[in-house]
Amino acid sequence: MKYIILCILPAFFLLGGCRKALEEKPKAIATETFYNTAAEVAAAANAAYYPLQAQPFDSYYTLFESCADNVYGKGSLAAIEAYNGYSTANISNMDKVWDQLYLAVRNANLVIRNTPNGTKTTAEEKSRFIGEARFVRALSYFFLVRIWGAVPLRIDTNMDIIDIGRNPVTEVYDLIIDDLTYAEQNLPDAPRMLGCASKWVAKTLLSDVYLNLKRWPEARDKAKEVINSGKFSLVEVAQPDDFEKLFGADVLTTPEEIFYFKYNDQVGWSIMNFFHISGSGYKPYGANYFAFYTTSDNIFYKNWDDNDFRKQHDFYHWDIGLGNNTYLGKKFIDPNGTTNASNDWPIYRYAEVLLIYAEAANRAAGGPTTDAVEYLNMVHRRAYGYNSLQPSPVDFNIADYDEESFFQLVFREKGYETIFECKRWMDLVRTGQAKKFIKETTGIDMAESMLLWPIPVGEINYNKAMDPVLDQNPGY
Repeated sequence: MKYIILCILPAFFLLGGCRKALEEKPKAIATETFYNTAAEVAAAANAAYYPLQAQPFDSYYTLFESCADNVYGKGSLAAIEAYNGYSTANISNMDKVWDQLYLAVRNANLVIRNTPNGTKTTAEEKSRFIGEARFVRALSYFFLVRIWGAVPLRIDTNMDIIDIGRNPVTEVYDLIIDDLTYAEQNLPDAPRMLGCASKWVAKTLLSDVYLNLKRWPEARDKAKEVINSGKFSLVEVAQPDDFEKLFGADVLTTPEEIFYFKYNDQVGWSIMNFFHISGSGYKPYGANYFAFYTTSDNIFYKNWDDNDFRKQHDFYHWDIGLGNNTYLGKKFIDPNGTTNASNDWPIYRYAEVLLIYAEAANRAAGGPTTDAVEYLNMVHRRAYGYNSLQPSPVDFNIADYDEESFFQLVFREKGYETIFECKRWMDLVRTGQAKKFIKETTGIDMAESMLLWPIPVGEINYNKAMDPVLDQNPGY
């Protein structure tokens, strides 16, 4: 069992411990006196991370894993696979994600607003904590803009105003980039605790932001800064089970970890219940509402080389009553867990940075570069048990690819590498390939409305700056 000090734990206990005091004496903690010491500001910064790691945010994972072409959903998630729009139940669950993201934004704004007034913190400490808060705000808006498009920008200077209209997507991205630029310049080389941001985390997120904006040279260069830092490396494997050194429940951290949502047996990752069926022995004791599976005739699964250690490690065969060709996900298991799953949720791993570089460098140059092919090969070699830093029999040859075919190769590799890490759907959407891959997998012409989720009814009803018709996303 992991015993670890995490960013989420201080926030969790701070919020829980203060709840009664805040209910009975609303002025028990005042901003004028709370943001003075480094410990106080650290607690407030921890509270900014917490909404993204709390259980309501799990709906982000469950809904988007079910949207993609490589995994199917059960229960209410099965409705997604009609691809004619999101159901009421799905929309209601995604509304919780909106709430959690804006709660994280609110908590980050409080740190940004109040930290400069502290009387017992140094200028360096203030800049560092503000950098963390601006990272969390940027990450939150990066989720928001990709899920809903134009959204209200609530920042430290207008956070007391309720009625704020939707800001254009370009303005949301401008804020994200501005926040991350500040963060990379002011965050430390190493995070203050596991699960917190460092300047390398900020650079990684910034490279992904540029990738989504198709600003290829900038995405390539930011990824290259992370690669050249020498801070990270791939975890080598010699057999499929060795991937437990990377994803196992008892793993504290690895050289591949850049930014993870961290969990342990006290504050567990409840997503585990969506992976495993009772009797599998792969999850701690808990509710049985597993939801994700694939089949041997799924195109993504069928085309994946059986000799790839990732495929061997990430799935196990189990008849769930839908036929004998069903497979459940084994990437995250906690067979010795007692109450909660201790596995961490990888948000950014070094393997993804290598693939971001490969994609961006290829696009920037109008074709694959030597570095782009090498970084792709590093990930691919590891998948077959070869040393990632040495040539291998499974290497791709630069002469075999042009810009488009190499992009599709990187895209395929990222799908294999990050399966069950909630990456596939966003990649399908950002590359404009969602409708194509859904058609190939299901034969269904996906509704255009599924590319964006509807703005929550609660926001529309209570935000007077929004028009219920004009400010709703198409199709809802």
